[in-house]
Amino acid sequence: MSDTSTITPASIVQLVDTFYARVREDAVLGPVFEEKLAGHWHEHMPRMYAFWTKVLLDAGEFQGNVFGKHMALNGIGKEHFVHWLTLFRMTAIEVFGPEHAEPAIVVANRIASSLQLGFFGDIQVQV
Repeated sequence: MSDTSTITPASIVQLVDTFYARVREDAVLGPVFEEKLAGHWHEHMPRMYAFWTKVLLDAGEFQGNVFGKHMALNGIGKEHFVHWLTLFRMTAIEVFGPEHAEPAIVVANRIASSLQLGFFGDIQVQV
């Protein structure tokens, strides 16, 4: 677990860095992300820091169409959501501690539910 026991801008950077390192290594998620972000990770990561800072701390200036960007992905299935939610939950607990991870996990589940409605017309996965 991190030395940071609450959600702060610094712990959000740690969460995002740790999570996306795991995503890139994941056999299911890695290829999807690499197809879109190969050579562009340096641009994507600051956007992810800004996004998670905005949704978890209500701070910062993130603007973007998260739903639209994800709806443009092809070949997304149930297994992608299982892996994404599992890795995110594990990483949030590791970085924020079990007693402080719940807000991030709730947001991740809300995002996943919204995207699943867009992809499948219903919510198929909750972790």
